[in-house]
Amino acid sequence: MSSACRLGSPNEFTCSICKGYFTDPVTIACGHSFCAPCLCLWWEDTQAPTRCPVCRAVSLPMDFKSTILAKQKVLPAGQSVFFQSPSSAEQICKIHQIMKIFLCPVDKILLCVLCCYSQDHVTHRHHPVQQIADHYRENILKQMKSIWKSKQKNQKSLNKVTNIFRVWEGVLDLRMEMIRAEYPKVCQYLHEEMKSHLERLANEGMMIFQQLRRNRSSMVRIGKVLRRIYRELKELCCKADVDLLQAVGLFLCRSQLVQLYMPKPVDPQLTAWTITGMLERLINFRVYVTLEHRISKYEAHLFEELRQLQCSSDNQDTPHNSASVEYTPSWGTQTFTSGKHYWEMDVGNSCHWIIGLCKESWARRKDMRLSSEGVFLLLCVKADDHFSLFSTSPLIRQYIQRPQGWVGVFLDYECGIVSFVDVAKSSLICNFLSCSFSFPLRPFICYGPK
Repeated sequence: MSSACRLGSPNEFTCSICKGYFTDPVTIACGHSFCAPCLCLWWEDTQAPTRCPVCRAVSLPMDFKSTILAKQKVLPAGQSVFFQSPSSAEQICKIHQIMKIFLCPVDKILLCVLCCYSQDHVTHRHHPVQQIADHYRENILKQMKSIWKSKQKNQKSLNKVTNIFRVWEGVLDLRMEMIRAEYPKVCQYLHEEMKSHLERLANEGMMIFQQLRRNRSSMVRIGKVLRRIYRELKELCCKADVDLLQAVGLFLCRSQLVQLYMPKPVDPQLTAWTITGMLERLINFRVYVTLEHRISKYEAHLFEELRQLQCSSDNQDTPHNSASVEYTPSWGTQTFTSGKHYWEMDVGNSCHWIIGLCKESWARRKDMRLSSEGVFLLLCVKADDHFSLFSTSPLIRQYIQRPQGWVGVFLDYECGIVSFVDVAKSSLICNFLSCSFSFPLRPFICYGPK
């Protein structure tokens, strides 16, 4: 760096990472100070937990809103860490042989104090070079913080898509297994429909897989671009005033342009095609379930569990008070211990709901948990303006569009099957296969707030 420090020893203003004078200095818990950009990049390249680069003490990840500016600790008020670089031939006025310390915003040239009053420039409003350079440095630092926040946002999106990418083949295989298990129950002439259904599902699944791959690659690429621009802006901020003013416009424009085209994570969703004759077959086993409302309002933990799963660990800091939200659970008066039974429940356009079957003992408990045994449920939850479906035993996400209106529930006790269908589309939502029932099952439904 060509700039020098006015006060104090050089170590007081030198970053231990880049060995240069501070750029946007911050002080961490152990008392050591660094450039904020250097510390961001250092911590990103090191494994958790984050530590001080000097004393190796564990330190919390940087929070720009709560860090202490090191320059406020070591410099008197109103003084700057930087000052104009040593004079050069270009910065000496050839007419008056004094330093050019003013910038003409109209002609974009440097002027000495006497030239400012010349006939060509007397009507222009001039500014000291250092003042303008400090203004641009401030804008650069703001842009760097914006770039870093965008990079962190991109990293969260990358983590989300990477997690889906890793399990997508398993999700697709499970979905195809569900479809295969459904078709033998209908007439033999539907064999060709099953074949077509599976082919379309396989093609759709492959297209989504490719989208996830491209989405993931795009986020990896944009992460590298953001990191490179972040480094370039840091280097630009440390340049001499004249060099900074000549290059700042292009750099800031490019960094802003990159952030406008940040890739968004793909939220995959499979099409639920109609299965011919499914509803007609299920209606043969129709029963009418009567609900008992023993508790009209109940503060359940079920939707809180779902919210945490849906938001993932990247967004665990989202404020949420589950205790303040009331839910309305209901149990069927009937219990099933054998046979085949089909009934329908109206979920309307509710954002949060749970339907299915559960053990008698689970329905009577106050601390109902989705991880409990003997619960066969379909759940809908809304988080971040997105609706997601989950099924229990074990708790997994179903990448199918949420049903609205009536949802059908089918139980084949002896064969160990529980199925959920979208009545309006006559399509399969999901099913539980190869279960083993040795206890009474009771219908269950729970509504959250609209």
